[in-house]
Amino acid sequence: MRAALCLMLFLAGCGSLDQVGKAPDFSPLEGSYQHHAMYSNALPDQADPDGPTDASSLWTASRASLLGDRRAGKRGDILTVVIEIDDRAEISNSSDRSRTGNQTMGMPQLMGLPQRLNKALPEGATMADAVNTNSSSTFSGDGSVSRNEKMTLRVAATVVEELANGVLRIEGQQEVRVNFELRELIVTGYVRPADISRTNEVTYDKIAGARIAYGGRGQISDVQQPRYGQQIADILLPF
Repeated sequence: MRAALCLMLFLAGCGSLDQVGKAPDFSPLEGSYQHHAMYSNALPDQADPDGPTDASSLWTASRASLLGDRRAGKRGDILTVVIEIDDRAEISNSSDRSRTGNQTMGMPQLMGLPQRLNKALPEGATMADAVNTNSSSTFSGDGSVSRNEKMTLRVAATVVEELANGVLRIEGQQEVRVNFELRELIVTGYVRPADISRTNEVTYDKIAGARIAYGGRGQISDVQQPRYGQQIADILLPF
């Protein structure tokens, strides 16, 4: 067991040794949903016949015409996702509770029986005050949450799937490498074609099931993370 654990730690550490002295590699686009949507467009459900003058008319409904709609609407199209997050939340709770109880039970007179029992009891014990209990409890709790998030980003996304109800599934990925640090932005979700503006943009609050990830990898990000051994120790150690 120990040998297997040591081998796993060794292999995990060796996975980053090939990046020593090198900038982090970009994620390949080949094999992704975006690459597949770009290079294998789905066949249309029906083919509309084109007249001999359709290509030369200025008033056709095609996307290439002067007044055509150039918004993303099918698989492989590109649109811009505008991310402007400025959320702030403050929650404060306070609760107090206090309870006091006092109970006394005795049998001073009962046909002379308490007096007879007192003679059999140890010195100082009496049936006059057989039971006397007191209880007191106090609880006080305070809690507060303060959160402030602000993010302004723009990223180009690709329509990777057109659902049967007309909703578009989009996916966007952007990577910027500066020296030895790579910053990446990933956006996925579902968009209605009606929510795409005339400038071919959609805001993040109109993306259903939105998944927005903004992070990075590189030398700075590696230093900010604890080592694998420390992470495993934090999980396994009970204290």
